[in-house]
Amino acid sequence: MKKSLKTVLVGKLETAELNLLYKSYDIVGDIAVIRVPEKLKQHSRLIAEAVMQTHKRVKTVLRQTSPVSGDLRLRELEWVEGETKTETLYREFGCAFRVDLAECYFSPRLSHERMRIAQLVQPGEMVVNMFAGVGCYSILIAKHSEAQKIYSIDISPVAVRYMRENVGLNKVGERVIPVLGDAKGVIEENLRGKADRVLMPLPERAYEYLAWAVLAVKSTGGWIHYYDFEHAGKKEDPIEKVRAKVFERLRDLGLNFEVSSGRIVRTTGPNWYQAVLDIKMLPKPSKNNLPTPRN
Repeated sequence: MKKSLKTVLVGKLETAELNLLYKSYDIVGDIAVIRVPEKLKQHSRLIAEAVMQTHKRVKTVLRQTSPVSGDLRLRELEWVEGETKTETLYREFGCAFRVDLAECYFSPRLSHERMRIAQLVQPGEMVVNMFAGVGCYSILIAKHSEAQKIYSIDISPVAVRYMRENVGLNKVGERVIPVLGDAKGVIEENLRGKADRVLMPLPERAYEYLAWAVLAVKSTGGWIHYYDFEHAGKKEDPIEKVRAKVFERLRDLGLNFEVSSGRIVRTTGPNWYQAVLDIKMLPKPSKNNLPTPRN
């Protein structure tokens, strides 16, 4: 069993300093991404060396110096130890993904959620992934289901370039279709009413794009996997708070739907959660308030 980071650093840091260490960090391929409290910043290299001692496959350690932010969900990274690089090859459930952590959003913490979605997809389904990034959800679906097509949209040219590379790397080019563009425009122009299942794995923007997810669903109905960040105190249920917000929006659009399930994907901070709702869209009414194409 690998030693914990704190155990490796005993005797190298003071007890009070050890207690400041973050309990977790991300390992993506052969790169580790750590967060270091401001009071331990001068010990960043020592902490990085301990990470590399704990995980022998790690060749590079980067320090995250800013929160994830912006439309492309990027974070600032600073080299600390090992090879000077930000690109790596990551493997998950039999799939391989090349990614540049400085240029594309990527989280290994979503691996089980990605696989959960892939296992829900039924044979012959048409899937629209509105925020596909480097293609993780889409490629896992292609490798672990019999989906007919997965349209994988992203607004970042760099992410789409890596997505195309990953589609080739995993030999799923016949079913995964990378699309560069804003999901609103792509759906309005090309994907209205074509999807059996729509993925919205961008919690910061999912509520804004919800009507366009509905627009992509077939008139006979289908599924939307809606992700959101929610704050909840001790007596609050984050799932219920997300559910209430989504219920109000879909009812405003005059739609029939059922929330099959909701779950917390992960905690993202004190009293902050990433949640997902699996929404069953029922056959659409003949008239509704869905968005119309932009001029």
